[in-house]
This record gives sequence, C-alpha cells and structure tokens, in this order.
Amino acid sequence: MSVDYDKFLDEALGSLHAEGRYRVFTDLARRAGQFPRAWDHSTVTPREITVWCSNDYLGMGQNADVLGAMKGAIDTMGAGAGGTRNISGTHHVIVDLEKELADLHNKEAALAFTSGYISNEATISTLGKLLPDCLILSDELNHASMIEGVRQSGCSKRIWRHNDLVHLESLLREAGNDRAKLIIFESIYSMDGDIAPIREICDLAEKYNALTYLDEVHAVGMYGPRGGGIADRDRLMERIDIIEGTLAKAFGIMGGYISAKANLIDAIRSFAPGFIFTTSLPPAIAAGALASVRHLKTANDLRAAHQDRAASLKARLRAANLPVLLTETHIVPLMVGDPVLCKAASDRLLNTHNIYIQPINYPTVPRGTERLRITPTPLHTDAMLNELVEAVAEVWSTLGISREYTLPPTAAIAQ
Repeated sequence: MSVDYDKFLDEALGSLHAEGRYRVFTDLARRAGQFPRAWDHSTVTPREITVWCSNDYLGMGQNADVLGAMKGAIDTMGAGAGGTRNISGTHHVIVDLEKELADLHNKEAALAFTSGYISNEATISTLGKLLPDCLILSDELNHASMIEGVRQSGCSKRIWRHNDLVHLESLLREAGNDRAKLIIFESIYSMDGDIAPIREICDLAEKYNALTYLDEVHAVGMYGPRGGGIADRDRLMERIDIIEGTLAKAFGIMGGYISAKANLIDAIRSFAPGFIFTTSLPPAIAAGALASVRHLKTANDLRAAHQDRAASLKARLRAANLPVLLTETHIVPLMVGDPVLCKAASDRLLNTHNIYIQPINYPTVPRGTERLRITPTPLHTDAMLNELVEAVAEVWSTLGISREYTLPPTAAIAQ
C-alpha cells in the first residue's frame, strides 16, 4: 500500500483552517516616499491602504540617504555578494557595517548574518556546543529563533519564568558557579511590549559566573542616546557579553548581527554552520544598513517622535474603551483572545476601512492571547491615528468583540 502524501499535507493544513489560525498573506506594494501608505494587490483592482503593523518602525526603509547608499552600491559593486564570507563574499561594505555595529554597542567586534533568526539560532547553538557541559537558561517568552538555538545546541536547558529574578537565581544557584552557563533573554518582548530587568540579570550573571546573551531586535535604533537599544538607554551595554540585533526593523533593511568580544565573534565566525555556509548579504543591502545605522546614531528627534506616536495612540485607544495593553514601549497590543475573531477583525479593517493590521495568532503567541499588534511610526499623522481608532471601534462593535481583556498570568509558548 502506497503512502498518500497529499492526505497528510491536506489534513495538516485543514487543522489550521479549523482552528482559525491559517495564515493568509496580503500582497502589498509599499509606496516609496509615502510610507505608511501602500497598494494592496490582493484584490482585483489594487487599492490604497494604510499599514499599521510594519516592523519598519521608523520608516528608514524609505529614507533618502539609505536609498541613495543602496543605489550607489549597485552602481559600483553590482547586485550579488558573490559567495559565502569565506568564498569571495567578504566585500568591503559588510566589513564597514560590522565595524559600525561593534561601535554602536561598544564591543570589540560584530558579525553580520542574513537574518535575526539566523543570528540567534547560529550563535546560541554554536556557543552551547563550544562550552563544555553548558547550561542554557532561557526566559519562557523568548523568541522562536532563540528556542531553536537552544534545541540545536544539544546541551541542557532550564526555562525561567518570564522576568522572574527569584526563579532565575534559584536555577543559577542550583547549577553552581563552576558550570558554564548562558543566560538568554530579550530587552523588549515584542508581543506584550514589556522590558526585561537587564541590570538585575547582569548582577545575577556576575554573582554566579554566567554569560549573558541579550536580544535587542525590537529596541535597536529606537532606544538609547545612539540607538543601541535598552541596554544603551540604561547604560548597561558593557555588562552584557553578547548583544544581538536586527537590521530589518528600525534600521529598515534586512539581516541580523551579534556584537561581543573579538574572540567570541571569531569563534562563531569559525564554527557556526549558519554563518559559514550562507551567502553573504549583498553590497546594496549592507550599504543601506550601514547608512541607516549611521543615521540613527544621531536621530534622537526621530526616536522622540516615535515614542510620542505610540503614547498618543495608546491613550486614544484607552479613551475609546478598547482593550489595549498599556505597555512602556512602542508596542501597542490590541487584545482579542480568539483566533477566529482576530482574523475577522483584521479582515474587516482591511476590507471596510483600508487599514492593514495582520492578526497575531498561535504559535506566535499562546492560545487565548490572540491580538492585533499595532506599530505606529513617526510618519503616522494625527489624522491617521483618529481614523484608526474610529475604525477599530466600529469593528469591535460590529463583530461583538469584548472590550474587557485580562492577560493570563502564565502565557508562554512551550520550549
């Protein structure tokens, strides 16, 4: 009897549809110079929409200096990187980019990857293999890329309750000072918008002789006097052993990176398969990222405008009696708590109001915490904010979505 491969695939996809969490991609074309406006090509006749869920937090993907740097790199160096970093792919622009990133975080060196996912997975898994009998201590709300890095490391792990310093210390004490330990956590948790107690985690790491690994992907460019992230804002970068970031959010391009001591960077460069066997970022991408990092090191006015927009939107949603989590960051989660209603709300906003906010369902967030995650930018005007709040209020009333929501006390993805 032959295996019915289609049957298994169709059943797997059918389960996603049945649970209301099948992901539908919206065919968008961003409009250069008019962000956050875009064309939606998912309909027979393309329509103009306003994007409210982009990770291009500061609109740097539309910045004139960034676009000019990318065009110039193509004109002078061509399109592709030409190979992996070891085989002709270490072009001059990516070397300059890594120097700029090391400077951003006050570290000896940095290493660029093709994505933030890869930089997390490759670094964590490789460190876990290089450090003998390593124990990885992971916050329970860490990103999937960090979780995968732990899995691929093959070493022991302990999951500590989210931002719970007492629990973390008990696990560190149990492990003892003589064992190699790596504490991995994020600065800003992108779904709930809360911030890790970085200073206290560093205190525990020093007390129990552990390395620290901080994911700053949702903070680089947006916090700190030079955009180095929350650790930059709180003047803690020197106390973190490894700072990881992305070039695909506030910096508006693509790619990921780590920054640390030179010997650690050299070890990851020399042993991580996810780095060794991957084609380098092309010159145009690296040039755009380089221009963006340099620009944001002095763009405190843009950071201030971004925070103002986020605070203003949260206040307006709260005034309209809508279930927004009042975070201390730029993340604006609008809670639904049901995957079917979450998708319906997203669809109605798009089809009735020309507003695009992608639904966030499991496995990105735990079941029962489905939401619309809104990310205002400095380029969203007051008129756009008012338009959004009015549209959301109409959708909530039409679909009968509850305006009361309490986040469950333990809402974590299993690691």
